[in-house]
Amino acid sequence: MIKEYFSGLLSEVKRYFSKIPTLETDRLVLRKIKMCDVDDMYEYSKLADVTKYLLWSPHPDKYYTSAYIRSLQGRYRRGDFFDWAVVLKDSGKMIGTCGLTSVDPDNNFCEIGYVISPAYQNKGYATEAVSRVLEICFDRFGFHRVEAMHIEGNDASAKVMIKCGMKKEGTLRDHIFSKNEYKTVSVYSILANEYHSKRRGGD
Repeated sequence: MIKEYFSGLLSEVKRYFSKIPTLETDRLVLRKIKMCDVDDMYEYSKLADVTKYLLWSPHPDKYYTSAYIRSLQGRYRRGDFFDWAVVLKDSGKMIGTCGLTSVDPDNNFCEIGYVISPAYQNKGYATEAVSRVLEICFDRFGFHRVEAMHIEGNDASAKVMIKCGMKKEGTLRDHIFSKNEYKTVSVYSILANEYHSKRRGGD
């Protein structure tokens, strides 16, 4: 029965994101990335400081951002893109993205990722968004484990993972080759029992 559930998990995730629901937190709305987000996304995606610790390069111009967002609309319909736009509830400004970067149904876990515009960092928005996504991962999909990774040096991202209850598992030396060099990454994770214990106020 458990194996049958695992085998259908990816299909369930795809169905969910093919009609991606809007989520809310105290200060944020997490919703589908839309064409109206072009200006806001380009505002931070063009910055080298934003992509320094990411696998993608700065967007060269607004046309690139527009084409990217347009491509996402098809991926949403196919259910193979798992990111929300992170939007400020009071102003409607899109300040980043947060969601699932990969799903492993055979082993019942997923990886999450997030990007927040530098202008809105150090305000707790990333932690707020990730916490809401973790709720979906564990309560909606029943994942046993959720993990996240950051490239060495991205201390701000590490702090978000820790605030969300994740524990550092280790460092993978020269784990990925990106932008013409090998990158070392740190791996963090939280298990379902740890997540539910934390939410109940346990250790």
